[in-house]
Parts: sequence; structure tokens; C-alpha cells
Amino acid sequence: MSTDKKVTLIGAGLVGSLLSMYLAKRGYQVSIFEKRADMRKAGYVGGRSINLALSHRGFNGLEAIGLAEEIRKVGIPMYGRVLHQANGDIQYQAYGKEGEAIYSVSRGGLNKKLMELADENPNIHITFEKNCIDVDIKNGICHFEDMQTHEKTTVNSDLILSADGAFSAARLALQTKSERFEYHQTYLDQGYKELTIPAGPNGTFLLEKEALHIWPRNKYMMIALPNLDGSFTCTLFFPFEGEVSFNALKTREQVTAFLTKDFPDVVALAPNVVDEYMANPNGSLVTVRAYPWSFEGKVGLLGDASHAIVPFFGQGMNAGFEDCFELGKLMDLHQDDWKTILSEFQISRKPNADAIADMALENFIEMRDKVADQKFLLRKKIEQKISKKYPENYISKYALVSFGTAPYKDALATGFKQDALFEKVLAIPSIEQNWDSPETETKIEHLLKEFGFING
Repeated sequence: MSTDKKVTLIGAGLVGSLLSMYLAKRGYQVSIFEKRADMRKAGYVGGRSINLALSHRGFNGLEAIGLAEEIRKVGIPMYGRVLHQANGDIQYQAYGKEGEAIYSVSRGGLNKKLMELADENPNIHITFEKNCIDVDIKNGICHFEDMQTHEKTTVNSDLILSADGAFSAARLALQTKSERFEYHQTYLDQGYKELTIPAGPNGTFLLEKEALHIWPRNKYMMIALPNLDGSFTCTLFFPFEGEVSFNALKTREQVTAFLTKDFPDVVALAPNVVDEYMANPNGSLVTVRAYPWSFEGKVGLLGDASHAIVPFFGQGMNAGFEDCFELGKLMDLHQDDWKTILSEFQISRKPNADAIADMALENFIEMRDKVADQKFLLRKKIEQKISKKYPENYISKYALVSFGTAPYKDALATGFKQDALFEKVLAIPSIEQNWDSPETETKIEHLLKEFGFING
């Protein structure tokens, strides 16, 4: 790289804004180009966002540049999930040990905050409404189009880093202009629509505040996350096609009948929910797998640009922030040797990106279907008891992902092992009636030894 250490960064979203501060901290002059208007002035456009769950990995990425506590102030801790079953039953499941929580944060609010913090750094400059339309990966040239005037400009760079999301222009350039580039994208048959449960009088919360709420309905579900103003951002995950689907519900009468039948408690709390359903757009849910993430030390991808995932483990942002953290460690180790930095980064991160993509898809089935299944609920009760008795030996896959920094691939492998364990645990005769008895506890202890979770 040249001695003035200039970097072009595509995308001022969550990952791009944070990454710019990692780079500036290490002496780089960072020019960010963002397609959208400045949301701090134009306002954040809602209607198709999914509230974010910030967990330990994300905070770890923020803490490395001293931002964790500042961001924690604009979030709400969620210590567990509340299940709203179809029969009206309500159940609570703690996420982890006492005091462990994931944080509900507004996507727009967090992005604005990170932009503000980046803008305070003299080494960072953000240019808005510049859409990256192409990247010359061999010569380090970005081509931009102004969103207002449509004027086209080029920017020459020693290093281009791209954090421009699931439909990244830089990734498309790697796909079409480099050899042996692998790319795969898959969409779920379900999409999503944003809805709202408003705050009560004087900003009160109409549901349990410190929890993520789930309405599992087998082929579809709704979730709700709390906001600082007392409202809840709800997301309906729903099939695009079928007898009960976005395509099938076309009139206000059909939507009203569906929501009243399947989510009567939401309708009772949200008088405008049908209006929102009719007005808000449908979003798609995509998984992106690509490789390699870099080209000759000149171009590198991070976050959704390299590994977009569905939101059902709440790890998309957290994985992107962890990308920044891991890249920061490699910058410290290899200084300005970006060919080595980007090569080692993609080699170490790719297996973990694939692992969290798999777990996110799997967790969709859990949230939509399994949380209404009695066997699954029994497993959760037994697993919580085991974790409490053997806190150093048995850590659930969810806790490994959300409350630690173990590599995602290791958490996935541990999850397979735990699934095999519970196949035998749930096959214990009369386990439903005697799951908490001393005799069952002894049998479970033997199985824990058999599977290597505790010493024999």
C-alpha cells in the first residue's frame, strides 16, 4: 500500500460504519461511499426492517474500540423469550444464566449512532447518495453513480473494502471478473412484513418488556422486540404462496379475519395492525455463500456482502461486528500487508460464516414449529437444569453462540453432539412425568458421561 494509507469503503451501514472506526484507529484515511441518503437528516425509513438482537459477539466488536457501553444505553436487555401459543398459553424460557441477556436495538437508531461516532473521527469521510455500480478489481477503481444527478464518477484506491450488503456490487465484480469464484444464494419460501404494537399510556409496555416474544404457528410465526419508546416492532414471517400466504391475503377483510383468528392478542393491542399489513412491503429472506472474499490484497468483503444469513439466530449483525474484530486483530498482526490480512481473514472466517448460516436456518424451524412442541419444551427444561448443575461442562448451543465467542463452527459441532444426547434423554421411559426425579437425574448423568460432557 501507499504510505498515505487511504482506503475506500463501500457502505455506511452497521458493519461499514464500525469498520471505518477500526481502520481510522490504525491510522487509515477512510472514504466511505453510501448509496442511501444521510438517515440522520432524511430520517430512517421503516416498514421493512427487523429489529436487531445485539449479543456478546456484537458487544465484543464494539468494545474493541470503546463503544460497547455507549451502545448498551440505547438497547433493552431481553433475558428470555415469551411463547404465545395458539391455545392462549404463555410460557417463558430464559436464554441463559441469571443476568445473561441479548439486547433489542433499533436498526435505524444503531446505524445513526455509529454514523455519528464515525463522523466525529477526522480520518473518516462519508459521502452519501453514491451508488457503487461497478468495481475494477485489478486496478482498484470504484465506479459510482450519484443517486440524484446520475452523474458517474470513479475513485482510485490502493484498498477497497466492501460492506454493502447482501447484493454487494464488489462481490458481483469478484464473481464476474475473477477466476474460480463460488457463489450461491437461496431464498426461503417465507418472507416477512413489519408490524407494530404501540406503546401504552405514558410510554408503558403492553407486553413483558425484557423479553423477545414469539407467536409460533407451525407454517408461520410472529415475533416482537421492545423499543425504548414503549412500542414493540413485530415481524410476521409468512409464506409467499399457498392457501394462507401473502399472495392469498389480498383484501382488508381477509387480513382482518386471519390476524384475528391466529393473533387475537396482537390485534387487541395494535389497533392499526391491519392498516400496517396493507401498507408495509413484503421482505425476502436470503442466504448468501461466496468464496473467496478478497482479490490480491486489493479488494475485500465483510458482513452481508460475503455471508448474508436469515435473521432467526439474531446473528447477522453480530457476525458482521465479529468480522471487524477479527480483521482488527489481523491488522495489528500484519500491519499494512493486506494480501496476507485478507487471505487469513477469509480462511478463518468462511467456515464460521457457513456454520452460523446453517444454525440460522435451523433456528427458523425451532422458533416456528418446535417451540409449540411439548417434547421440545421438555428438552429446554432439562437442558436448563443440566446447565445449572454443570455450568462449566454443559453449555447449550444457544449460549455458545449468544453469550460467548467460541467459533461458530465449534458451536455447531457441539449442537450436533447435544442433539444426539437428547435423543437418548427423551427416550428414557416416562421422562415426561419423571424428568425431575432423582432416578432420571442419575440416568441423565450416565448419558452425560457417555457423551463426554462430564468425566466418568
